[in-house]
Amino acid sequence: MTVLRSVGALGLAGALGGVLAAALAAPLVSGGGLAAMGVANTFVDLPPAPREEPLAQVTRLLDKDGRQFAQFYEANRTAVPLGAVAPVMRRAIVAIEDARFYEHGGLDVRGTIRALLTNTQAGGIRQGGSSLTQQLVKNILVESARSDTERDRARAPNLARKISELRLALALEKKYRKDEILERYLNIAYFGAGAHGVEAAARRFFSTSASRLTLTQAATLAGAVRMPYSTDPSLGQAHRERLKGRRDLVLDRMAGLKQITQQEAAQAKAAPLNIRLRPEPGGCEQSDYPFYCLYVKQELLSNPVFGNTPAERRARMARGGLVIRTSLDPIAQRAADRAIRRHVSPEDTEVAAEAMVEPRTGRIKAMAASKRFGRNPGNRKNGPKTTFNLPADVAHGGGQGFQAGSTFKVFTLATALKQGWRFNDGFQTPGAMSPAQGYRNCAGRSVNDPGTRVLNASGEGEGGPHSIETGTWKSVNIFYMMLERKVGLCNVVRTARALGVTRADGAPLREVPTFTLGVNEMDPVTVAASFAAFAARGLYCRPLAIVEITGRDGRRTHVPPACEQVIEKPVADAVNHVLKGVFDKGTMHGQGIGRPAAGKTGTNNGYTSAWFAGYTPALAAAVSVGDIRGSYRFPLQGVQIGDRYYGSVQGASLPGPIWVESMGPALRRTEPKGFPGPDMSRFGGGHTPGLEKALAEEKRKKRGVHPFFRRHRRLFEWLLGQSPTAPSIEWQQEGRADRLLRAPRDDRPEEERPEPGPADGPGHPGMLGQWRPDMPGQGRPGVPGPGHPGMSGHGRPGGLEPPGMPGRERPGRPGRDYPGMLGRPD
Repeated sequence: MTVLRSVGALGLAGALGGVLAAALAAPLVSGGGLAAMGVANTFVDLPPAPREEPLAQVTRLLDKDGRQFAQFYEANRTAVPLGAVAPVMRRAIVAIEDARFYEHGGLDVRGTIRALLTNTQAGGIRQGGSSLTQQLVKNILVESARSDTERDRARAPNLARKISELRLALALEKKYRKDEILERYLNIAYFGAGAHGVEAAARRFFSTSASRLTLTQAATLAGAVRMPYSTDPSLGQAHRERLKGRRDLVLDRMAGLKQITQQEAAQAKAAPLNIRLRPEPGGCEQSDYPFYCLYVKQELLSNPVFGNTPAERRARMARGGLVIRTSLDPIAQRAADRAIRRHVSPEDTEVAAEAMVEPRTGRIKAMAASKRFGRNPGNRKNGPKTTFNLPADVAHGGGQGFQAGSTFKVFTLATALKQGWRFNDGFQTPGAMSPAQGYRNCAGRSVNDPGTRVLNASGEGEGGPHSIETGTWKSVNIFYMMLERKVGLCNVVRTARALGVTRADGAPLREVPTFTLGVNEMDPVTVAASFAAFAARGLYCRPLAIVEITGRDGRRTHVPPACEQVIEKPVADAVNHVLKGVFDKGTMHGQGIGRPAAGKTGTNNGYTSAWFAGYTPALAAAVSVGDIRGSYRFPLQGVQIGDRYYGSVQGASLPGPIWVESMGPALRRTEPKGFPGPDMSRFGGGHTPGLEKALAEEKRKKRGVHPFFRRHRRLFEWLLGQSPTAPSIEWQQEGRADRLLRAPRDDRPEEERPEPGPADGPGHPGMLGQWRPDMPGQGRPGVPGPGHPGMSGHGRPGGLEPPGMPGRERPGRPGRDYPGMLGRPD
């Protein structure tokens, strides 16, 4: 159609619009002439074209390799240009909705006259004669409505709405070319089955794209627009029959307009619908990696980078249309998922969660949990699913977290090394202590707690002379309480803050004497990111899940890492040197991944939670375990987790093996690298009175045990009732003596198995859920020890946290037999 013809059509529409609109309304307008003249005058001065808000579209999440793993949307829509819509689809929609679309100027004169006759006979509005442009106006008003009142007004079946729609349609015809109007209509129309726009409809109905639609498919979609709910193919056979009737009507209309032949129409009508409904999952629950998806979604809603106000961020989320590239590594993610599933069942009330973070960038590579994401059947509080993002903090959809236990000793270690302590510096530690003096928080207030007794009789570590190294390797609580006092509680808190440590619930850190023993509730993402800073030689990077965002306009925005050097490189190197010994000489002895690694176990007071956080130069990870019903009401003692019984869960007995079994496969394609060595002129040497003698005595005692008994010590501990679980080995009678045959068979594929560690020893990864000689203080079932030293009596009062939220419950009064535990039931 030429420009002259377009202008002529628009002019004709303007000239006739008032008369025809008045006639259309004639049965409803009293006073005849004056009323009709008033309606006609409304078309002399047209309003601006309607306000158009960006259409809500699908936001897609991609992993680091560009593969989609999740999508969420307010409306399942993907806007496409008209050139990406098959020509047969364009012809079909025009044929059935507005055959003279390219001939009129926004008002279909014939259609309006036809409506006039119908309405006159009916005595009211029964037919509107809406052009395609008028339908676009109605859809724009509905989509742009900012309230239910505006939305109802846009749909109201009355004269005022009809006249307003006509005027806006004429204004729209002045603003856009016909093809632009058709493009907007095809992208805004609802086709049924949750599909908004022709591209989403093509994918939903036929598992194809709008550019590849056939004649029968195009006719089907064109027929669905007028009655999208009664022809929704996802609702059953009756709806599909109605859809087929509408399709055949479109085909007849196209044949009548000579767009196709009668023979083509007959052949198409004889064909079945061939609906191939394609699921279009929306939301994180239907993602393969739901916890990571939820983290990204909450980041978009909470980070001011994505909008100045919460309302602005929510609006941007609702509009969608973004393609978000994340740092998720599918190899690491699958490794974490599988390692957790091997040890913890979704049905268990005990939950495990793991996060993996890349040093030097802060990019989150994986987030995994033992429970599936979503609501339980019947909306039950406990079950195989959870709506909490277990690896994350509250700001990213998580719960209250679990107290981090002895993993916090690394912040005291780093503070001491920064202040000039050497590896062999240390002191004598008693069997018990009370933090009665010498502890001040960062506000300068005394936070001493003389009423709390901290013991070394249970959990990790023993008393006696200890150095920086041995106190760390054996995780001696009283040593670290005393070291914290010597270097200054506030200095330790400042080190932790510099390394990104914040509570999972967002509250201020509790600056109490047992800060070094992990009194604060944490989440795996935060802990993994803080430990990653040591791997990066003191460079802390804020946890980062979003790497790049592509907007609906196609522009790409790169999200760079946010990093800061918070610890001197030599100090970080010294920390790494000490923490490497946790695998060689400490609580994780015998549980290696076949490459240099460093880390720290964390076992909480009364076994309320357990952690392991560790790293290599290429990857850091943190694993937490606790009871989702409340860690203080349900401690990890005498529990069945997965297919194993645990007399008590410690950092090395469950979180440690999960870490080992996930990190090996996650790093399989990464070349092993070691840590830079420490500056021995600065950190080497030192002296601890009595330490050499104590170590010599310990070595002598080990030599005094027969090698056979030393090698199979756990077996005899179990036979004597000193270990809750039988060793994971098989014996066979061969006529002369019982002989050890083999460890349990590993049925995993070769590529999924962790790298081989050091020679089998007391802590071989296969020996899970049982007493180990390098894990002092493990009690027999039902015979808890005096309590893991360290939880200060500075807990917050309170009742139960919301069901399903990891955390702790603390009734009102402190217990005497469990030092530092506020509100332990007597």
